[in-house]
Amino acid sequence: MRAEFTASAIDGGARSGTVRVPGGTFRTPCFMPVGTRGAVRHLSSVDLAELGAEVVLGNTYHLMLRPGAEVIRAHGGLGAFAGWEGLTLTDSGGYQIFSLKPKVDDQGAT
Repeated sequence: MRAEFTASAIDGGARSGTVRVPGGTFRTPCFMPVGTRGAVRHLSSVDLAELGAEVVLGNTYHLMLRPGAEVIRAHGGLGAFAGWEGLTLTDSGGYQIFSLKPKVDDQGAT
């Protein structure tokens, strides 16, 4: 299944609606807190739910450096690792590849 967007309101160039992905749905626009390494600092999953968060964003580059794919996999995925039952979204980490100038080779970026 691909992500599906259903608009519920349109005003000029602005839209609100619902995004449906394999793991569930979330409304847009939405508050999407950032848990760079999986967990959002200083807030529990209960706090996030009370704030209305439906999705937590993680950064792929930082997640691969620490804690690493093996640790996340061993915990049952990013949501379980972070103690978050809602949806998770990860970015590509591409910005860090260029801004932090890591060593990049055929094996990846470090």
